[in-house]
Amino acid sequence: MASFKSLAAVLSVLFLAMTAIEPVVQAQECGNDLANVQVCAAMVLPGSGRPNSECCAALQSTNRDCLCNALRAATSLPSLCNLPPVDCGTDLLYF
Repeated sequence: MASFKSLAAVLSVLFLAMTAIEPVVQAQECGNDLANVQVCAAMVLPGSGRPNSECCAALQSTNRDCLCNALRAATSLPSLCNLPPVDCGTDLLYF
């Protein structure tokens, strides 16, 4: 449960970062899309297995630009906090 709350907090930060980058109207639309994707929160944890149908439906209905902007914002957070960049590599797939 704590991991889910942490992920919800990260998604909230992503939403806030995104609203600073994009125009207000698009940010509101993206905020709704990203809020719908919260059903996938458990799926991003290592060993979580395959996403359920609810997660897949949420992803399918999410605007790809919104999702990409949120991911870009997430990768820029460490530098905004004066931390080294995150380098996940390509061999860290847990699915």
